[in-house]
Amino acid sequence: MKSFSFKRNSAAALMTLAGLFASAAHAETYNITVDKVKIDTGDFVKDGIGYNGSSPGPVLRFKEGEDVTINVTNNLTEDTSIHWHGLILPYQEDGVPGISFDGIKPGETFTYNFPIVQSGTYWFHSHSGFQEPDGAYGAIVIEPKDREPFKYDREYVVQLTDKHPHSGDRIMRNLKMMPDYYNRQQQTLFDFFNDADENGLADTVNDRMAWGDMRMMPADVEDLQGFTPLINGKSAAGNWTGLFKPGERVRLRFINSSAMTYFDIKIPGLEMTVVAADGNNVQPVKVDEFRIAVAETYDVIVQPKEDKAYTIFAASMGRSAYGRGTLATKEGMSAEVPELEERPLLTMADMGMNHANMSGMDHSSMSNDSGVDHAAMGHGDMMAKADEEDHSAHNNMSQEVDHAAMGHTMPKATDAVDPFYAQGSGIMPKASNGGKFLSYSDLKAQKPLYEYREATREIELRLTGNMERYVWSINGKKYEDEEEIKLNFGERVRFKFVNETMMSHPMHLHGMWSILDVGAGKWNPVKHTISIAPGTTVYMETEVDAEGEWAFHCHLSYHASAGMFRRVVVEKDEQVTLQLENNL
Repeated sequence: MKSFSFKRNSAAALMTLAGLFASAAHAETYNITVDKVKIDTGDFVKDGIGYNGSSPGPVLRFKEGEDVTINVTNNLTEDTSIHWHGLILPYQEDGVPGISFDGIKPGETFTYNFPIVQSGTYWFHSHSGFQEPDGAYGAIVIEPKDREPFKYDREYVVQLTDKHPHSGDRIMRNLKMMPDYYNRQQQTLFDFFNDADENGLADTVNDRMAWGDMRMMPADVEDLQGFTPLINGKSAAGNWTGLFKPGERVRLRFINSSAMTYFDIKIPGLEMTVVAADGNNVQPVKVDEFRIAVAETYDVIVQPKEDKAYTIFAASMGRSAYGRGTLATKEGMSAEVPELEERPLLTMADMGMNHANMSGMDHSSMSNDSGVDHAAMGHGDMMAKADEEDHSAHNNMSQEVDHAAMGHTMPKATDAVDPFYAQGSGIMPKASNGGKFLSYSDLKAQKPLYEYREATREIELRLTGNMERYVWSINGKKYEDEEEIKLNFGERVRFKFVNETMMSHPMHLHGMWSILDVGAGKWNPVKHTISIAPGTTVYMETEVDAEGEWAFHCHLSYHASAGMFRRVVVEKDEQVTLQLENNL
């Protein structure tokens, strides 16, 4: 992706976005209405929210370099908003009520105006209440100014979501009342006897007791089940179909707009070449399957050479449901639909028992009968006063970086090991055909967006929670209980994510790029959403080049609402500015 027309460096951070935005070429106007709609999944019909009378909304197609004006009219009886997920724009246009603007009142029209300074696959959605899981989402495709570095003959958006018969408000109430309310895959007495037969009675009893001590279940892979996966608004029975001619190269723009669900994607009989992640071009990677976290996008190219149909199969990470579409040479064709594989179960490695993957945790306190510090692991009361005191140093969440200590070598993904999952994890992905499953470690930027330089400081973000109370937090504190994260304009900050929970968390920083550390230096991929698997520590760096106030949160809708959310404030620091000027 050619996101800017110049190569950034430490001094270039002094350039304000306003100066860049002023260079946008021509203006285009778009009109969007926010409406009450009926959503028919084929399994059920529910009241929802959509754009221009439908859910998903229209595919917005922009061109890099144009200046867009988008008039959003609120036809609801409640406030609304639209966030342009992954777009680089002035913070006042970011669409987050209470941070970047006040929201859009019923009956009002709000006009967004911003330049398009990037290209690729993105999406848009409401940032008000639970309107997004209730249907308020759509796709964005941005055509680049210059020619793409790869060829394709046609393209399709493949937008995924997890549509549930209950409204978002009702789901949140039920989760707060009983966190396993929607878990339909709990282990049974039959499972106990099977495990005892395979592993021995004593080991099986000890395992169940350990999980019981933590008030956890190995089946807690998904908070929300009972949903119907949709592809471009169609269920598996609805069978969304994209046409091709044999021999054509087809670009598929995958977008995961789910509220809570990760999907594992495969197209049996076709190898996929990953060419972009979160809108940014990557060095091509050939894979058989890939996992797409909530809010991520991946662009892949396939080349079906036979005159037949191929199934696009999207299995939920917990294997509780699947979405299905088809690539075919004519309408009405279909291919064999794979069966869902056996459900995965969490292991003690996902609980952080593998210390090598939890370098940011304090394991010295693991002294209770089960060998696990529940508070540190996120299974006890993370709001405890002791926890707050132990981590008071993180209130400002910043510290000077020891660059020697930061230098580390990222192991490469193999058929059996993915370094972005805890060793021995029950949810580590594997290709069903024994082939290649995409790992973050496979992603390399095709062209560095920024000049590589060391970070000036490190900020540790411990992803914490209390499953019993359904409270999710950062550094043991919910959004309303913690101060904002303050960044200095022009600096490069290294974020250290330490996942102390049993859930995966797709972390999304608004307004600035997230450079994922895969050990590739200047070739590290540039993303807008980074998934942190249970029991792991992951690093990303950010060039702080956008003044204003921004949201930073887990993109699982009910986790963000429950407190895993922060406000980021970017201000100019005269000393930092002076230092950068001296480097000119």
